[in-house]
Amino acid sequence: MSTFVCRYCRLPGDASGATCPHCGAGVDVRAVLSDSRWLEQPPIEDMARIQFGQSTCQIEGTYVPTADFNLGGPESVYFTHHTLLWTEPSVGLRPMPMRGGWQRVRAGLPLVMLQAEGPGHLALSDDAPGEIVALPIQPGQAVWVREHRFLAATNAVAYDWQPSGVWFITGSGDDRETHYPLGYNLDIFHAEVAPGLLLLHSPGNTFIRDLQPEETICIQPTALLYKDPSVGMALHLEYPNQGGVVWYGNRYNYRQVWLRMWGPGRVAVQSVFERPETSEAITNSSPATVARW
Repeated sequence: MSTFVCRYCRLPGDASGATCPHCGAGVDVRAVLSDSRWLEQPPIEDMARIQFGQSTCQIEGTYVPTADFNLGGPESVYFTHHTLLWTEPSVGLRPMPMRGGWQRVRAGLPLVMLQAEGPGHLALSDDAPGEIVALPIQPGQAVWVREHRFLAATNAVAYDWQPSGVWFITGSGDDRETHYPLGYNLDIFHAEVAPGLLLLHSPGNTFIRDLQPEETICIQPTALLYKDPSVGMALHLEYPNQGGVVWYGNRYNYRQVWLRMWGPGRVAVQSVFERPETSEAITNSSPATVARW
């Protein structure tokens, strides 16, 4: 059996198949690398199958892909309830116990974390065009994910969260408002004693960058998909000064809000993101670097 090391999930696998058995990436796909060392992760091919334990996950479709799980043996998966498409009657569904304080809302409605146990099939999908990103997680490994990008994880992957720590305040008095460009929380997934599988939904295309120690990049906050715990991050604000006109004042200003990240570690971004729309002056923020030019 010939083996190879997948450049996306970094795990050795059987090279005789068309796709990596751990993350579904094509075995013979040519790397697309930009001059700045961003590596485009190819979308998982339609009908590619990922093995975990005695169960499988088959990725179906290309525009809004579906994760079709065939649960067998002791494996189970958990997910938020709004991603469930269908399930066989043999699959057991129950709310997943969460530690106090876990509250997620989407479109004004609360989300419920569900756990599915086999045997049987169930299918999950997000509601936006994009790609499913499969991340095998080895014991002792962890991944930090921007909220609302999580699709599903196997029972070997433990889940936790913490405040993102990236925020800024505009206005004062009754007009005071706190903004969280990354979202209020970050999701943390880690494997403790056995390997597990984490699935994310990435709107648009997905790009990966390996940062060297002390190497710094700036990205739009809502473009972040996931990062290694070793990668640091903080707010970065830029105020342009064009033609002698200073675009920052007492109440309104023109600025760019960035997320500054530094290595070492891996960072993944999505190509579809939202830019901050507010132009009111920032009166306070989490630790940030500022550039005026």
